[in-house]
Amino acid sequence: MKCNRCQNENPKLFTYDHGVYYCRKCIDFSRLEVNEKIEPAKLMHRAWVGEPKLNYSLTPSQVEASHTVYHHLCEGKDVMLYAATGAGKTEICFESICGYLSKGKKVAFAISRRQVVLEIAGRLRIAFPELSICEVAQGYTQITDADIIVCTTHQLYRYPYAFDLLILDELDAFPFVGNEVLQAIANQACVGQKLLLSATPDELSMELVKQKKMELVCLFERPHKHPLIVPKVIQVSVFIQVWIVLYLCMKFKREGKQILVFVPRKSDGKWLKLLLNIFVKTDFIHSSTKDKDRILDRFRNKEMSALVCTTLLERGITIPSVQVVVFKGDHSVFTTASLIQIFGRVGRSFKDPDGKGVCLCQALNKSIKDCVSQISKMNDTVYAVTNQ
Repeated sequence: MKCNRCQNENPKLFTYDHGVYYCRKCIDFSRLEVNEKIEPAKLMHRAWVGEPKLNYSLTPSQVEASHTVYHHLCEGKDVMLYAATGAGKTEICFESICGYLSKGKKVAFAISRRQVVLEIAGRLRIAFPELSICEVAQGYTQITDADIIVCTTHQLYRYPYAFDLLILDELDAFPFVGNEVLQAIANQACVGQKLLLSATPDELSMELVKQKKMELVCLFERPHKHPLIVPKVIQVSVFIQVWIVLYLCMKFKREGKQILVFVPRKSDGKWLKLLLNIFVKTDFIHSSTKDKDRILDRFRNKEMSALVCTTLLERGITIPSVQVVVFKGDHSVFTTASLIQIFGRVGRSFKDPDGKGVCLCQALNKSIKDCVSQISKMNDTVYAVTNQ
């Protein structure tokens, strides 16, 4: 027995019902019977020849990375774009998107997190005003086809055998990483090439690179050419951490800057938000927050000085001139990859490329050490290339 969606062949994960077996491993995506044929998704295809509308020019490093990525894709190879946070991964994809669309081929962005789907879709609408863009995620499932589809990795089940170019952004993020069902669905959705984007690639992807099954393109230089923000690590008790968070929130408010305060658990965020809100206007956002979009819009519009958040906002969110503090940074929820992404929110703006990142902890654990080490190595790599 075999499931044609998730490729499950484990007899224990099939159930017999009314004369047929069906797969329980991917039942969350609707019931599929053993050997049931999956028809290709019926999507519109149209050739479009044009260029993205940008109010800035790509840097020479971005142009080189863009050309290299598209060259490998044209050779029929999958590509891993290993780029620092804020290096412009999305913009580097534009040449490849234009190339595929000019041939009437179908392109999609697939991202683990809903908030990032909305962010990327907005950026694509600005860059490609002549094209239709649809986001497909929780609360956005009325329109599921457009010139470019931007969806969560969960929504890829709607698109079997659909995409000539599937751009998988932050593939190392929860819930995609380590999820065999989602990975099988992604593989099925792609009939052409995959372009994987990450600032913290997972071991499996890097192993495929070593085996020459995937090409690797690296870019650690941000467009403004300032180094990545290496976090300042402060090792103190939790009690002192609270006072430092409060001090920094008030300090940044006086300087006219906003701050993201990352916490490991919802319970931490609830009381910390109440405390900070006494001194600076603060809100709290996490995975179960019902009005996420409204809170983020208010923060972007500078209606509040501080936003307490869980790792929900560790990836893909760009807020100019934001500063970052991690509370209880030695908690197990903050992995090396998570911390690199979190501090990657800082210094993305041309107007404020030298923002502040602070990691508060009781113990200097391996995740924090590796985060500092990897960010420093990216900066060293850029410096070495620049000064050759």
